[in-house]
Amino acid sequence: MSGNIEKTTEAKEASVWDKLIRISMKEAGVAIALVLILIFFSLTAPYFATPENFLKIFVQIAINTVLAAGMTFVILTGGIDLSVGSLLALCTVIGATIMIDPRFSPWQAIVLASLASMGAGAILGAINGWICEKWKLPSFIVTLGMLNVASGLARVVSDNSTITGLPQPFVDFGNLIFWGVFPSIFLIAIVVVLIGWFVLRYTVFGRFVFAIGTNEEAVRLSGHEPKRYKIAVFTISGLTAGIAAMVYLLRLNVGSPVAGIGYELNAIAAVIIGGTSLSGGKGSIIGTLVGACILQVLSTGLQLLGADDNIKPIVIGAVIVLAVILDSYRGRLMRILESR
Repeated sequence: MSGNIEKTTEAKEASVWDKLIRISMKEAGVAIALVLILIFFSLTAPYFATPENFLKIFVQIAINTVLAAGMTFVILTGGIDLSVGSLLALCTVIGATIMIDPRFSPWQAIVLASLASMGAGAILGAINGWICEKWKLPSFIVTLGMLNVASGLARVVSDNSTITGLPQPFVDFGNLIFWGVFPSIFLIAIVVVLIGWFVLRYTVFGRFVFAIGTNEEAVRLSGHEPKRYKIAVFTISGLTAGIAAMVYLLRLNVGSPVAGIGYELNAIAAVIIGGTSLSGGKGSIIGTLVGACILQVLSTGLQLLGADDNIKPIVIGAVIVLAVILDSYRGRLMRILESR
């Protein structure tokens, strides 16, 4: 009798342990890591746990969050998009050029600039996807080429100079702060994340995005064409680059052909740290938001601790590598748990 009780107790303990592991392998585990980092810096870094500092963090993560939201779609299918930083630069100069055109009223200019920025990003993103699928080329190479094309176009459109003098209503909106701590650009990023979350979780398109990353051949054999979905995710990535360009203009009030340098790497890092698998098929856009928060909290916390500028990239780089290592073990652990 006592032996049966012991076995039952052990089984319950194993079940609890399995549940904890499952949670840690998903978005909740990343969120727990963010909370622990916040607690650490709140206790050690001066002025970290202040409304002013959190406002600064929210401002700084907005652009990366929007870019990473679109990048999540691409990585979930097993692809990668290295062009988003240059697309952002191109879209900033397109948007700024339209907004300073004297033929338009301020509100006309803002609407047209927003549509042109998002449209240009979406079109170039679709071209990325189409080339990848038409000639079955690795997305890494195709988007690397687009990175250079978009960067050159940004210089041509802007005549290699920054563009200033944006409409005052646009500048004023970019400076708005809601409830004393949430800047307008951060709320735009949250809206993008929520839309992406809804699409991935509750639509047929979202289910196929996950399915393609898990087993593309199975999707094809089921009678569906993965090509359309893969072109669509690159289009979404380009679209979010256009939205991120408008967020950039709201934040800095200048269109620049050199904007966005290195932004693609930050976006990829946020996605991977957020728990999305590089091999595709696993992850979430909420995790991506948490990953973007982790990156910025680490950077801000280290700065407040007085860390040398050369130390910050080392720590952040180590976190990225650790996230990739954990990703390589995540699949194996989940398979072991499912086989029990």
